[in-house]
Amino acid sequence: MAGFSSSYKLFFLLLNLCYVHLLLSLSCASSAKSASMTLASVRNSLIKQEDTIIFCLIQRARFPINSHSYTSSSFLNGSSILTYYVKHIEVIQSEVGGYANPEEVPFFNYHLSSPVVPPNEPEKFLYPAAASVNISEIILKTYIEKLVPLFTSSGDDGQYALSVASDMACLQALSRRIHYGRFVAETKFRGAKADYISAINSQDKATLTKLITNKSVENTVKARVYKKAKIFGQNVSLHDNKSNTTTKYKVDPLVVSHIYGEWIIPLTKLVELEYLLRRLN
Repeated sequence: MAGFSSSYKLFFLLLNLCYVHLLLSLSCASSAKSASMTLASVRNSLIKQEDTIIFCLIQRARFPINSHSYTSSSFLNGSSILTYYVKHIEVIQSEVGGYANPEEVPFFNYHLSSPVVPPNEPEKFLYPAAASVNISEIILKTYIEKLVPLFTSSGDDGQYALSVASDMACLQALSRRIHYGRFVAETKFRGAKADYISAINSQDKATLTKLITNKSVENTVKARVYKKAKIFGQNVSLHDNKSNTTTKYKVDPLVVSHIYGEWIIPLTKLVELEYLLRRLN
């Protein structure tokens, strides 16, 4: 058991060094601009995050569902391979300051370590009493039970180390996008305080939900990710076969749009709502 655990830790560490470096670079670049956020700039960030999410889904779709990686294992003291992987990589990321950026929300924050490298302190934008909104548990459960079966094939190829690495990339991209709802909520609140304060004081969830909902924007998002998935997910060939009118995609664009409409957008709005309910605390 010890040899199994040690070898997996080493593999996971090597596999994620480049990813951690990229994560931190993007985090520093985005958080530095937090003080000047507007609803337009927040939406622009969400549009860019669509690319990351779609590419992560495409990467994960290279492997079958590999359900065994989501079930408890006696080799890992009852933990699943995915849970074991995420916990250990989040420790590494926390040690190099990965969660100093408020845009990054861990799945297992009780396992994190203090940074060994002094992180750059991002400018404050979120309201402190509401910034702690965290639905990581819901995201993880939804991803495993609802999303993965939609865009992966059935079967098990035994490549768990590779598939869970792709899982984590998906999970962190989804978490970043969904928890970005805190920034969306703050910009909406600042732009129309008079509309929000009364509903927040009375904890009126129905009114707040109505205020944060824009069906036109939601439909635009679903249409845009559908189009992006069609472009990003095509198998490119140097020899066009005009007789073949059926295009095969690495991930079905309809599935990507469905994932946004049924889960990503509603969960983002849940974060917005929970944030606003705490906004005047």
